[in-house]
Order: sequence, then C-alpha cells, then structure tokens
Amino acid sequence: MNALPREALRRGWCPSTLRPMETGDGWLVRLHPPGATLTPEQLRRIAALAAEYGNGLVEISGRANLQLRGVTAESHPKLVERLLAEHLVDEHDGDGPQRLTLVSPLAGDDPSKLIDALALAEQVEARARRISGLPVKLGIVIDDGGPQTLAGLAGDIRLVGIAPGQAALCLGDRLWHGPVQEADVAAEIDAVLRRFAALRSAAPDRIRRLRDLPDEALASLCTLPEQDAPAPRARPRRAGLFAMGEDRFAALIGLPFGRCDAATLDRLAASIEMGTAAIRLSPWRGLAFRNLHRTEAESLVALADGLELIIRDDDPRLSVQACAGSPACSRAEAPAMADAAALAGAAADLLTQGMTLHVSGCVKACAHPAAADLTLVGREGRYDVVLGGTTRDKSMATLDLSTLKARLQPGQNIHAQLARAVRSTGSRG
Repeated sequence: MNALPREALRRGWCPSTLRPMETGDGWLVRLHPPGATLTPEQLRRIAALAAEYGNGLVEISGRANLQLRGVTAESHPKLVERLLAEHLVDEHDGDGPQRLTLVSPLAGDDPSKLIDALALAEQVEARARRISGLPVKLGIVIDDGGPQTLAGLAGDIRLVGIAPGQAALCLGDRLWHGPVQEADVAAEIDAVLRRFAALRSAAPDRIRRLRDLPDEALASLCTLPEQDAPAPRARPRRAGLFAMGEDRFAALIGLPFGRCDAATLDRLAASIEMGTAAIRLSPWRGLAFRNLHRTEAESLVALADGLELIIRDDDPRLSVQACAGSPACSRAEAPAMADAAALAGAAADLLTQGMTLHVSGCVKACAHPAAADLTLVGREGRYDVVLGGTTRDKSMATLDLSTLKARLQPGQNIHAQLARAVRSTGSRG
C-alpha cells in the first residue's frame, strides 16, 4: 500500500482510516468500529496498534469515533493493513459517507426505551449507503426516548422516541415533524436524504449541510405533518454505574477531554473478563462497558478512578470540550487541552452548576462546533472570550489563562458571573 496523495491530507478533510488528517504531531487516523462496538480484546488490539504505529495517544470524538494520533507516512500503510485484517474498522471507512448515525452508548439495554435505536440506526445506515451525493459530515441522531437523552448533541436529522413504537423527526435541529411509526422510520429518513441529495446535486456550490438550509427548503424535505418539539427530558448521566436489568450492569467511563494513552485503555480492557462483555463508544467522549456483573462493573469503576478517568456525572471535566491545541495541532494558537484542564479546576463550581465551556485552539472548532456558555478561542497564546456562542461569534475580550482562572470564581448566576468576569478586565488586553 502506498502513502496517500497530498490532497488527501489537506486541512478541513474529515479524516478516516484510509484518509488521515495532518496535524502538528503527525497524522490523525479516525476509526469507525463496526456498529461503534468493540470487544475488550479488540480494544486491547487497537491500543497496541496505537502504541506501535502512532504516538500512543487515543481520542474519542464527540461523534463517538476513535482517533489515533502521531501516525506517520511510513507507519500508516502498516496500521491500515492490521486494522483491516483484524476487522477493527468499518468496511466503508474512507469510501463515501462515514458512519452517519449516533445513538446512546446504552441503547438496546435500557428497558425504558420507546424505540429500538440500535436497530433503526442499522437500517438507516444501510439505506444511506445507497444514496450518492450526501456530505461526509452528515449527522443523524437517533434517541430512543429513554433516560439517556441525546438532546445536547448536534445533528442534521434527529429522531426521538415519544411513545412506544412511535417517534418524532426533526430536521436541522429546529423543524419537528411526525409522529412516525417505528416501522416507517427508515423509509422516511431515506426519502428525506434522497430529496436533500437532489438539492445538493442541483446546487453543489451553495448547499453543504442539511442544517444550513433555510426553513422553507428544510420543510420541503419531509412529507410528515409538523408538530411541536417533544417535552424536554432531564440531563442524562454521562458517567458511572448503571443497572440494566436481569442482574446486569454497565459502566460509563469518561476520558478527560476525550483523550488517554494506549496503556490506560489496555488496563481497562484487560480488567474485563472475555465472554459477553461489550464496549460501545460514547458521544460524551468515553467508553460504555456493557453486560457486566455487578462486582465486575464496580471493580472497573474503581480502576478507572485510580487512573484519574471520569466516573462521576458531576465531574467538571465532563462539561468542558477541548481540542488538542498546540503543539499537537499546527493550526492552534494556544495549548487548548492543557489549558482546559486548568480551567476545569478553576471553574469547577460553575461547571457543576451546569455551565458549558469550550476551549478551542483556533476558530475551526474541531472539538465542538456548537455554542457553549463560555467559548475560548486561541489567539497568539491568549483567548478570545465569547459568551453564549461559537468560535465564530463576536468576542467580548481577549484574556490570558491566568486572568481567566482568576475571574471564574464561584457564583450563583452563571451568565452574570461570566459577564462580570469579562467586564472586570477593562480592555481587551
């Protein structure tokens, strides 16, 4: 296998197994395990390959994909050969749209689910593979209506269970349609995608993402009647121990800012007995170890705690999104991930109250394209400060890390605290 052509490594490319992305610490290779599910043995093999062919750093993205860092032009062909030979990646990786659907890491196990999100995701993926002209970054969120709501995750199309065997369909994260019967969901989404592909084909230079369409164009994609948005549900638990019925348990373990080293992954996977245990990747940048006995799950959580991973839902690091930053990313203007750790400690009180924080090394917003209560955008070693917006919104000030840490003090009103923190600095300097 030859090295990839240079154009396959251009900035902005959505990386995959066959088409890595060039970064400051080498090539980033994104993996899409079949069904976003691994056995403990497979996770150990991926950890070993990350150490052998990369720099040993492994990430889980906000769309529940694995990323291996530090791969080189020389090691990449050998890595791909091993991944394919051991069936550790989706056979479609690098060929057309990547995995489109996103489900809860506990989908299928929760008896309170209203629709079968796993089965629907499989049906939707199979149909979408036959549609040409879809954008690589198209995202379809399939929420089973149970306690693990996915409302905080962005998607071009969102399906939410609203009653047993019944769902509501949302386009562009703002126009709701339905209800639609579970048996008709795959065909309905297929029709929406085909209409969208036709629009893109007619105006390829103007239409990129489905969520960017105006409301009138969005509404034309769906023949279901309009309906109100489903009632809000409580925020999901993103880490910890979960009882899943029939004496089985799951353990959700978060990776701080979505990253850990290969040795840590290996220790987690090695602690699980082979057999029926399964691991799903979590959109909260972690791993869901499923189908465990209670003692096994409790031991795993204790091990993760000792490794300084995230085991509690009130861990402030869960509310912080951060990219790799400099020097790992050559585009970044600040060490975002390192600074995120310091800010998570300084702002722990605000974060546990519910504040969301996004620390981005540059305006690209690779880690979190959506809005956050506080968004920090790297600029020549300091950060542009944006309240309630994205990296591309107007900033209120440009501050250094020490000033930000000093101003993020405990308070009762998150937004007032943030605004006061910025105002108290005086100028943008």
